[in-house]
Amino acid sequence: MGHHEQDPRRADEPARPGRSEQSERPTPVWTVIASDIGPLLLVATGTGLVTVGFHATDSVRDKVLDKLGARLGAEPVEAPGSPLLAEPIRQLGEYFAGERRDFDLPLDWSLISGFNRQVLRELAAGVPYGAVVGYGDLARRVGQPGAAQAVGLAMGANPLPVVVPCHRVVESDGGIGGFGGGLETKRQLLALEGVLPAPLF
Repeated sequence: MGHHEQDPRRADEPARPGRSEQSERPTPVWTVIASDIGPLLLVATGTGLVTVGFHATDSVRDKVLDKLGARLGAEPVEAPGSPLLAEPIRQLGEYFAGERRDFDLPLDWSLISGFNRQVLRELAAGVPYGAVVGYGDLARRVGQPGAAQAVGLAMGANPLPVVVPCHRVVESDGGIGGFGGGLETKRQLLALEGVLPAPLF
């Protein structure tokens, strides 16, 4: 009998590392929040906020979540009440209400690496609310003065727009530059921050 009691435990042992790993790395969670620029998809892992997705209609949201599941190695689950999302929801709400200028959130940078990560970290740390920077300036700041175009691509690859403020990167000739969320969204964010006059209609 004693022998039998131990068997299940032994059989269980290989599963144990998987389980403890799971507890260290909770399943990614997601929710969609309403904002001034339309519905935003927020996805967080145990490390921090990993994705902010614009125009999060059901079909867009499902596409993003599918891709994320593959990249994160776990399918995100809908959990609007998750503690992992509470702070991002609160801080984005304050930002759109004009009450917050800086995000103070743990971020999960795992979706982005190399030059792109370097540029986006510099942007997050060095270009404050209400300021803008040119693509070339940002390239210089990370020690790659000729890489303005690569900076543009890094902005397009930004998995954390709004929080990592790629909307603050504009063309040096005064053009607004491109934007993954669409130019209208970029204009609205810059207007919110007082960089551009708010659109009249």
